[in-house]
Amino acid sequence: MNTIHQTNPIQTTASGIGMGIRLVILGSGESGIGAALLAKQKGYEVFVSDAGAIKPNYKTELENNGIDFEELGHTEALILNAKEIVKSPGIPEKNPLVKIIREIGIPVISEIELAYRFKGDSKIIAITGSNGKSTTTSLIYHICVTAGLDAALVGNIGFSFARQIAEAPKDWYIAEISSFQLDDIKLFRPNVSILLNITEDHLDRYEYKFENYINSKFRIIQNQTMEDAFIYCADDLVIEKKLRTLTIHTNPLPFSMKQELKKGGYIKGDQMMLRIQEERVSMSIYDFALKGKHNNYNTMAAGIAAATIGIRKEKIREAVNNFHSLEHRMEFVAMVRGVEFVNDSKATNVNSTWYALESMNKPTILVLGGTDKGNDYTLIAELMKEKVKAIVCMGVDNKKIIDAFKGLVPVIVETDSAKKAVDASFAIAEKGDVVLLSPACASFDLFKNYEDRGTQFKEAVKEL
Repeated sequence: MNTIHQTNPIQTTASGIGMGIRLVILGSGESGIGAALLAKQKGYEVFVSDAGAIKPNYKTELENNGIDFEELGHTEALILNAKEIVKSPGIPEKNPLVKIIREIGIPVISEIELAYRFKGDSKIIAITGSNGKSTTTSLIYHICVTAGLDAALVGNIGFSFARQIAEAPKDWYIAEISSFQLDDIKLFRPNVSILLNITEDHLDRYEYKFENYINSKFRIIQNQTMEDAFIYCADDLVIEKKLRTLTIHTNPLPFSMKQELKKGGYIKGDQMMLRIQEERVSMSIYDFALKGKHNNYNTMAAGIAAATIGIRKEKIREAVNNFHSLEHRMEFVAMVRGVEFVNDSKATNVNSTWYALESMNKPTILVLGGTDKGNDYTLIAELMKEKVKAIVCMGVDNKKIIDAFKGLVPVIVETDSAKKAVDASFAIAEKGDVVLLSPACASFDLFKNYEDRGTQFKEAVKEL
C-alpha cells in the first residue's frame, strides 16, 4: 500500500519563476530528488511519487524542504492533475502510468531539461555514447579543474544536474548524459556535445530497434546552432552512416585513429594531433594516463572539448598526463600469487567487454554475466577464442552465455555470487594470468548496481 506524505509548506527561495505550477516528479533517485529541490526553489508546487521505497536520506531532504511525496505506489489523482511531469530516466515508456500520461497529453520532460531552464549564463559540455561516457566526462572535468575553471561534474556521474544548479551553481557543467535522459528533452542545448560511439545497448527500452536507439543518441545535437560544437568519432560506422542522412546545424569536430583530419583530432603513429580553429595541440599517446585503444579515443574527445572552450594546450597536456582512471572501469585491484585481478564492473554491455578484452595482453579468465539486455555475444566471439582461457559465469541465469561460448572457450564455470566467482577464477588461474570482471550485463539479478558488484568483487579478492 502506498504512503502519501504531506509536509508543512516552507517559504520558497524562488522569485515566482514557477508561479505555483504543479510539477509531478516520477521516481526518487538522485535525478528525481535533484529535480524536486530545484523546482521547489523556483516556485513550483512539487509532488514526488515513487512506485518503490524512497531512500531515508532522500526522504529527509524532501521533508526538510516542504516537498510532498508518496512511496510504494502511485496515486493517479495526484499525478494526472500535473501541468508538467519530470520522469526518471529509469522508467520505461511501457510503464502503464506513463502510457496514461502520454494519452492525456501532459508534457513530460527529463531532469536535465528542467535543469537547463535555470542554468543562467552557465555553459554545458554534454557527453553521450554507448561506452566511455564516464571516463571521458571525468577527464574533461579534470582538465577544466586543472585549467582553473569553475566547473561541476553532473548527470549520470556526480550530483544530478538539477541539484547542482539548486545548491551550488557553476560556470561550467560537464554532464554525462544517457539516451534515456535525452528522450525527454525539449530545449536542452549543450555548448559542446560529444558522441563517442553507438553500439547496440538498451534495446529492450527501444522496441528492440537499433534505429530508435541511434535516434535517441543524436538528440544531443537537435537544438545546437553554429555557435556550438559537435565532437564525434569519425571511425564509428553507425555515427557516420547516420550523419549522411542528416543536415546538422552545429560545428562538427570529428576525431579519428584511421585518417588525418583538417579539423578536430586524429592519432598518427604515436602522436595525437588536435586542430581547433587556430589552436594546434600535439602530444605522444605514451604520455596519456589512460592506456588502451578505446582510451585513446576518449582522450582525443576530451582534448578537443578542452581546446574548443579555449583551455591552453599546456593545461590539456598536464591534465591528460596525471588523470587517474575511474573506480569500476578497468581498475587494477590486486596481484595475488602472480595472478592479476581487474575490476571492469561498469562494462554493462557487450561492446564495453569487447574493449576490455581488446586491451588484455595476458591469458584471461573472464567473469561474465548478469541481467541480459538483448546481448549479441557473437561480437566478442573472436576475442574470446584469442584471449580467454576460461569463463566464470556470475549470474542467476547463465544459459545464453554458455550456449554462446560452449566449444569456443575450453572452461566455463557457473557461480551465483562475487565471492564464488573470485574463488573459482583463482582456482583456475595460473601465475601470469589475469582475472577480468567485465560482465557485459546489468547487475540487478545479484547486486544493487554495478558499483555494488565491483565492490563485492574487490572485497572477495582481498580475502584470497
